[in-house]
Amino acid sequence: MAIHLPVPNPSPGNYANPQRQRGHSSTTSTAGAVATVAAPPSTFAPQRTRPSASPTIAVNTRHAAPAAPVFAPARRNNDKSTLASMWREIQGEGDWAGLVEPLHPLLRAEIVRYGELVAATYKAFDLDPGSKRYLNCKYGRTRMLEEVGMAGAGYAVTRYIYAAPDLSLPGGCPSRWVGYVAVASDDAARRLGRRDIVVSFRGTVTGSEWVANMMSSLAPARFDPSDPRPDVKVESGFLSVYTSDDGTGRFTCGSCRNQVLSEVTRLLKQYKNEDVSITLAGHSMGSSLALLLGYDLAELGLNRDGRSNRVPITVYSFAGPRVGNTGFKSRCDELAVKVLRVVNVNDPITKLPGVFLNENSRVLGGRLVPWSCACYTHIGVELALDFFKAGDPACVHDLEAYLGLLKCPKVAKVKKQGEDLVSKVTKYVQGQSFHAAWRWQMAAIQACDLVQSLGI
Repeated sequence: MAIHLPVPNPSPGNYANPQRQRGHSSTTSTAGAVATVAAPPSTFAPQRTRPSASPTIAVNTRHAAPAAPVFAPARRNNDKSTLASMWREIQGEGDWAGLVEPLHPLLRAEIVRYGELVAATYKAFDLDPGSKRYLNCKYGRTRMLEEVGMAGAGYAVTRYIYAAPDLSLPGGCPSRWVGYVAVASDDAARRLGRRDIVVSFRGTVTGSEWVANMMSSLAPARFDPSDPRPDVKVESGFLSVYTSDDGTGRFTCGSCRNQVLSEVTRLLKQYKNEDVSITLAGHSMGSSLALLLGYDLAELGLNRDGRSNRVPITVYSFAGPRVGNTGFKSRCDELAVKVLRVVNVNDPITKLPGVFLNENSRVLGGRLVPWSCACYTHIGVELALDFFKAGDPACVHDLEAYLGLLKCPKVAKVKKQGEDLVSKVTKYVQGQSFHAAWRWQMAAIQACDLVQSLGI
């Protein structure tokens, strides 16, 4: 399902996991893995952790005494004029039937709102090489949203997220800030009709992340050790960013997966007596991390409230690439992980990976081809935009251009506040001095991935 909004030339259940830890094999057996209890690290002071001898996911059980719920879970009513009355439909309960074409005003507003929460990760990201917070967040978590002009967003940031792929590259691959976890305030919860837990991820910035993005071979996710499901496969590069554990980072404590599962679980327990939603949003690579997290939470059965009811999981993907194979898509559908993909039809990133092996090449002459299990496929409902500017080709992937078009779809030009986000990141990457061996390694990775995909 897709809606096209053309605009002429606008401006733009167990936690044990085959977690990749530095210095340890990525195929470590999960038989001896145990869940550990740990408090979340402070994001105000630098911390150092040592890689554990065995892969673990830390589950934080320290939390304040449960407060009285802002509102008791209520029965649904037929009033569809407010977000509080139809939030479940807006979050994809009915796969957005009747809401995408034409685009419902409440859904449009929610897409923009979550997109702005993602844009905050770029605005807060420090690209100044002379800064002590270089390639991390410029602000403390208690004032981050305020500093980027979103003081009235109605969310409190509860934890920062750090990640890095497990790669052997010159200079190493230290963990970098990739996003944050936030929870709706009491006032926002009343307006939204539920307590909303948001996880927001930025897109690719660092050199190691670019290399990881090119690792297009499929690898089994194996998030649930009791039921590994080898047919469920995802892109190995995104999986590495999500599961790798860097114990040498300045701010980090465990893998990206460890951090977000622990914090989301803590918040679910804290607000167990309220209606709760889990919303995962990301741009580009960040949308892939959001989708992996959504699948992970659902596969492990962590999305449950105090009444053992399923907490809805919704992924808002902006300019997101494909993440996994048909087995991954089928399992996400079975687990009711709802995905709304906001894409520009002119954005090449949304057509990767799987330029040749994708959902459109699985069937030939009415029969499945032998390599169908190696085909990438998109997940969820697509909301297709259509914009391009010949003088600024980078705008086709720019998050600000996406949001500008959604805010004012009938105007010919989208006014931009300053330099677009993609241009900033592009200038940063172009200014880096990459070792020559890097280019050869990247080429070798791509060649190996192609051979593996074709089964040669």
